[in-house]
Formats: sequence, C-alpha cells, structure tokens
Amino acid sequence: MPVRRKHIRSLVEQLLKKNRIQSAPVPIEEVAVSLGVTVLREPTDDDLSGFLFRDRKRKSVVVGVNANHHPNRQNFTIGHELGHFLLHEGNEVHVDRGFQIKLRNEASSTGVDVEERESNLFAAELLMPARFLQKDFEKIDGLDLNNESVVGELADKYGVSSQAMTFRLANLGYIRL
Repeated sequence: MPVRRKHIRSLVEQLLKKNRIQSAPVPIEEVAVSLGVTVLREPTDDDLSGFLFRDRKRKSVVVGVNANHHPNRQNFTIGHELGHFLLHEGNEVHVDRGFQIKLRNEASSTGVDVEERESNLFAAELLMPARFLQKDFEKIDGLDLNNESVVGELADKYGVSSQAMTFRLANLGYIRL
C-alpha cells in the first residue's frame, strides 16, 4: 500500500484550520488536546521514544513521550503518535523504540513499513507545514539552505531537530541530500 500523501496533507490542513494555527511553531500538545488525546511525559529508557494507547472501553487515548529526550524530539514523537492515532485506527497499542521506528517486525525496523512512513510524514506535515515554510522563504531573501546554521535556525523556529528540518526541506525539494 502506498503512503497516502494527499490524505495526510489534507488532514493536517484541517487540524491547522480547526486550531487556528497560522505560523510556527505548531503547539503540538494543544493539537493533541483538541483531538481528545492526553500527552504524558515520563523519563524512560533512551531507546523508547513514545507510545500510543487507546482504551476503547474508557474512550480515552494516551500518548506517552520519553521526557529524557530533547524537547524537539519529543515534539516529533507526539506528532508521530498522533499520526498513528488518526491514520491507523486498528492499533490499540503502539510503541516506538529507537528513532521513530516500530519494532513489530523486520520490515518496520528498516523504515519501509507504510504505517511508520505515514506517521513520520504526518508529523513532518504538522510540525513543518509546507505553506509555512514557503512563507518563511518569501520573507528571507537569499536564504542559503546549504548553511547548517540557517537550517538550525529554521529547526529552532519550528521546534524540531535540525535532522528533521533537513529531511523536510529535502522532501519538499528545497535542498539535496
């Protein structure tokens, strides 16, 4: 099954509109609350990024996030788990170990698992919306995206890691990896 890019972008646009978010950084926890999702930050082993738990009997959803990780990584983890929540309704429990990789089987640990790719795309679309980045680029004349400090400044503005911003800019065609 291919990644549902148009569906994900449409879903994110609806969330941004519903929450009246028009610029970075996206208040990811406010988005979670608007969806009825509780976010819990607790310190845990470094290899655990986060989890999603749906309690269907109580009609509640919890996203757990490793409080030991950098706040920018926590933001991406929350976005990633919200992606699972909205896109993969059949999963009651989902645990992400390592860097946003679900270790349920060999395919998922290689990053080719469609659900993982969709959740990563959802997080990237939500935290770094293409139209927000486009507006930033229109305001900045002569922006050198090959300069690591410029990418770092953008990452700080959007509340994501430099690595996440680099991948997003590459996926949008602004830079080459």
